[in-house]
Amino acid sequence: MPNLYDIRRRGTVVFLIATVAVVAAFLWVSDRLVNDLAEQERARMQIWADATREIASADSSTNLDFLLSIIKGNHTIPVILVDDADNILDHLNFDLPESNDTLPPWELTEANERFLRHRLESLKKSENVIHIIIAPGADQHLYYEDSLLLRRLSYYPYVQLTVMAVFVFTVYYAVSATKRAEQNKVWVGLSKETAHQLGTPISSLMAWVEILPTFGVDREVVDEMNKDVNRLSVIASRFSKIGSPPAMIPENVSLTVERSADYMRSRISAGVKLTMTPGPEPLTVELSTPLLEWVIENLIKNAVDAMEGRGAISINTFAEAGNAVIEVSDTGKGIVRKDFKTVFNPGYTTKKRGWGLGLTLAKRIVDEYHHGRIFVKDSEPGRGTTFRIQLPLSNTVRAD
Repeated sequence: MPNLYDIRRRGTVVFLIATVAVVAAFLWVSDRLVNDLAEQERARMQIWADATREIASADSSTNLDFLLSIIKGNHTIPVILVDDADNILDHLNFDLPESNDTLPPWELTEANERFLRHRLESLKKSENVIHIIIAPGADQHLYYEDSLLLRRLSYYPYVQLTVMAVFVFTVYYAVSATKRAEQNKVWVGLSKETAHQLGTPISSLMAWVEILPTFGVDREVVDEMNKDVNRLSVIASRFSKIGSPPAMIPENVSLTVERSADYMRSRISAGVKLTMTPGPEPLTVELSTPLLEWVIENLIKNAVDAMEGRGAISINTFAEAGNAVIEVSDTGKGIVRKDFKTVFNPGYTTKKRGWGLGLTLAKRIVDEYHHGRIFVKDSEPGRGTTFRIQLPLSNTVRAD
């Protein structure tokens, strides 16, 4: 079957590319609007400069009222008119720190002079200037700022993008949460139904195992069959408890891991050597034994698949920094570093058959139920992989 994780990852990439394209188009359109408005304002300032030049060279036939109406008609664009010596000849649309209504434009209070000088120095660093040739050696220079509308419009795309990002994130989180909740309900229902369906044949098998010795079946064979039937019963119990908080009991992790290793040792390929090295001291942890056993068995099965039936698996338990540590190492084909975290994602699998849920469920059992960590400690393609599980040690020691 197709790798579900790869399909989802490709879909995510396509979505991101489409999102980037939409954002780029939006910014391009906004930039064009800002540029068009900036050109219109410069055209208005050019008319203002032309009117100023005409007033400076006016004669008896000049329509001064019309020219003055152009000068005074600017209510939105802040301007400063200076001569070659940077003497301020006129200013308009600035919020001055002090009232200057009783003085002509070329006379300023000390505070207003400092204010306009500071703004003039800032404007000299921009391209917003129009040079007005009044007469040879008597030029004037019109400096202007972008209008409030233009400044707001230049910020608007980023404000809107922020709002869009928050909206998309909120919708994505809500949809993801709803989807996860629905998936959890489906998995819980499917698991409980599976446990229910397994109950009857397991009970029947238990009864048959009890009477097999009366038919002359070798007792050792019956004991092995009984182990498998009991294991089926444990598996059914695991499925029936999915969706409910598991009972957490203080246990020696080394004993739990050793039981899982002993059970799997006779049920994996004869070409795989499985060794278990427990720590020298008991490692007491609050745990759900059936769930942790399932995690260890899953790691062993994955290791066997990675080695294609031939190789070695070593399991070690020890204490480190207040944690009980379980390390499962194999000599399989390994994992590339970029997939160290990816292997725990739902749907990730390298097998031709499989749903890619084993490590996902293992991570959930370790992280959510046991408040620990499971991760790829080390791996190298062609040489093998080491998975590490860290569980917080308990101060409670269970009495035997």
